[in-house]
Amino acid sequence: MSDVRITVWNEYRHEKEDEEVAEVYPDGIHEAIAEGYEDRGFETRTATLDDPEHGLTEEVLDDTDVLAWWGHRAHDEVDDEAVERVVERVLDGMGLLVLHSGHYSKPFKRLMGTRCSLKWREAGEKERLWVTDPSHPIADGVGEYIEIPEAEMYGEHFDVPAPDQLVFTSWFEGGEVFRSGCCYARGSGRVFYFRPGHETYPIYFRDDVRDVLANAAEWAAPGDGPTPNYGNVEPLEDLSD
Repeated sequence: MSDVRITVWNEYRHEKEDEEVAEVYPDGIHEAIAEGYEDRGFETRTATLDDPEHGLTEEVLDDTDVLAWWGHRAHDEVDDEAVERVVERVLDGMGLLVLHSGHYSKPFKRLMGTRCSLKWREAGEKERLWVTDPSHPIADGVGEYIEIPEAEMYGEHFDVPAPDQLVFTSWFEGGEVFRSGCCYARGSGRVFYFRPGHETYPIYFRDDVRDVLANAAEWAAPGDGPTPNYGNVEPLEDLSD
């Protein structure tokens, strides 16, 4: 049983508006992701775009060690006040897992400081997700690669800062490659971007993908490091001489 507290956030629009998506994720993408965490012993809650304050109240965020974020078609509908709360909590130590099309989410773009743009194609092609840093804890228990038979292609250039660590690199059947597992430190918090997870493919039901998300949550959870103090301070040594 992990003591990491996870909130899984999802727009929850595709599943209510698109029959094809509802067939794959009848209870919502957030519930599929949350199920994977619950099965692995995490304390898990969910929140969606249409909840009051998008489910991202100060109370919820204060009770969250790691926030997992899935978004796609409604990035602009996320209120800037909620975005500010998320960003400030990350800077204060909360972990953030940004999933698939969440690369265009407001919190991720704020924390990256770039456009976070990329190439994409929907052709149901094979993805081979190679482990490029086998020593990283997010790769624990993963083989040399994860093969996903049908996926949406994301391709370089991915307009993000160079990752602190790159855990996964994807190859696609059409020939493109993509940095699919990117780790960042922002303030006292840790951010992990993980590419797999299109809404019309059952990728979040895969045990290997759920294992990666569990590893990522443990990695991103707040540690026991010192709390930084900012602003004007008194000297530690005597400066009277």
